[in-house]
Amino acid sequence: MIFNILQVVIILLIIGFGFVVPIGKYLIKIFTDENDTILERYTYRFLRINSQEQMTWQRYSQAIVLSNLVFVLLFYATLRLQDILPFNPDNIHPAPTPDLAFNTAISFVTNTDWQNYGGETTLSYFNQMVMITCLMFTSSATGLAAGVAVIRALSQAGTNNLGNFWVDVTRAIYRLFLPISFVLALVYVWQGVPQTLDPAAVATTLEGATQTIARGPVAALESIKQIGTNGGGFFGQNSAHPFENPTPLTNTLEIMSMLLIVPALTYTFGTMVRARRQGWIFFGVFASLFIGFLVMVLPAEQIGNPLLTQVGADQTLSSLQSGGNFEGKEVRFGIAQTGLFVTATTAATTGSVNAMHDSLTPIGGFAALSEMLLNVVFGGKGVGLITLIMYAAVTVFLIGLMVGRTPEFLSKKIEAKEVKLVSLALLAHPFIILIGCGLALVWPKALDSLGNPDAHGFSEILYAYTSTSANNGSAFAGLNGNTPFYNTTLGLAILVGRFLAPVLPMLAVAGSLALKPRVPKTTGTMSTNTVFFGILILASILIVGGLTFFPALALGPIAEHFELAAGKTF
Repeated sequence: MIFNILQVVIILLIIGFGFVVPIGKYLIKIFTDENDTILERYTYRFLRINSQEQMTWQRYSQAIVLSNLVFVLLFYATLRLQDILPFNPDNIHPAPTPDLAFNTAISFVTNTDWQNYGGETTLSYFNQMVMITCLMFTSSATGLAAGVAVIRALSQAGTNNLGNFWVDVTRAIYRLFLPISFVLALVYVWQGVPQTLDPAAVATTLEGATQTIARGPVAALESIKQIGTNGGGFFGQNSAHPFENPTPLTNTLEIMSMLLIVPALTYTFGTMVRARRQGWIFFGVFASLFIGFLVMVLPAEQIGNPLLTQVGADQTLSSLQSGGNFEGKEVRFGIAQTGLFVTATTAATTGSVNAMHDSLTPIGGFAALSEMLLNVVFGGKGVGLITLIMYAAVTVFLIGLMVGRTPEFLSKKIEAKEVKLVSLALLAHPFIILIGCGLALVWPKALDSLGNPDAHGFSEILYAYTSTSANNGSAFAGLNGNTPFYNTTLGLAILVGRFLAPVLPMLAVAGSLALKPRVPKTTGTMSTNTVFFGILILASILIVGGLTFFPALALGPIAEHFELAAGKTF
């Protein structure tokens, strides 16, 4: 037990304090540097981009939407034409169906990476490399660019200049994601992750049978999927597959990669808006939520399944056994690294998994679900910080109502326009989740996709729509999502979750606030850079999230927990 706690603490300390400041400073350098590199200049020239253009929030949003639309159409075409495209040594066919191609294209363009298919049996090397791996770079860079644009707007007064989307994306890819991913890919190859264009290997087992072993350009995809908080897997088992995540070292690196950049954005935010203490308060909110959910997952998985205890199974941790709930987990990682991975991947909206979430205890599933429902426990690249700023605006608005003053944040007044836009972003997320779940419960034959009945079956549906709306991409594997109904509705959930909750509304808020002059502080101005304000943000997040989602959680993991405690079997 002490060793389990120690390894979790060491990893979190390295992420939380070892990288926040240096990565945060590097991000500032990337997005405030007035000089372009030679490669960047050639890229702008080739794509005919005016790198000197300063975009309003409307222009910045338009660039995001149009670029994503082009990528969706391009990827959809490559999926449907897979049979005639090169780099298909294993002759994988037929091409994905129209509804699966629609879902997959939207999923990877929006950084969701939800997969209703097994990668090694459905996609060619061409689509794994040229489309999926490349889109992992562009989608993560898009989210980061949106976050930086919001920060830039909040640092200004009297101007509607959010920067240049094309410059932000290009710099994020060339200066951040590519270098880190390249180094990580080399480490993964060293640890045993394949990186080859050769076809699947054919081996003869000890019993004399023939076994086909899928492989491919795995290491390149694996490195960016974690750094970019993407999450899609080359193999159907994702990071539980030994070719994607072969050793405890690679598992640790994957956890650290997921949480490398997002916490550092709080330092970037604080420095760029000239309120560094405010940035540390945001970091404290993120960390508090993360640790709270981690404390839920680890004990729940270590205690194990009460039904097994009732029949005499020993699930205690000892020198002879790891104990706990090991269904769906990899022995080489253990409870501690699995629990930390579960918490990290749902907190950072990564979606990669090193264990089957469908086999988590009800409390473990509750924690994973709740992180995605709140969508503000670190969150994805840029988007997590945007969501936290949204909750900060809600908090100052509520306080303003209580004391009868116009709410202010970073010396800018939060007025009706901003509150309406924030409300739109807040409502879009639960709307698509709850409406989607309701449709799945009544749509003809939709329930045939469930692998489990009762409360756990409902949790599988709730998890699917939550994961796609939160742009996470992980799944309770008991639900077969590869049907026209789920491919279509989950694809729509991905679109709403990416653009209406919260990217486009918050870009509009940022543009509005950027135009406003700074108001001087008075004795009645509430300070937002205090621990007390951080506690108020936490309370706002938990209250809004609880009021919105508790009934759904009560029908799913909470009900299942009490069913197990009462000794009910499925």
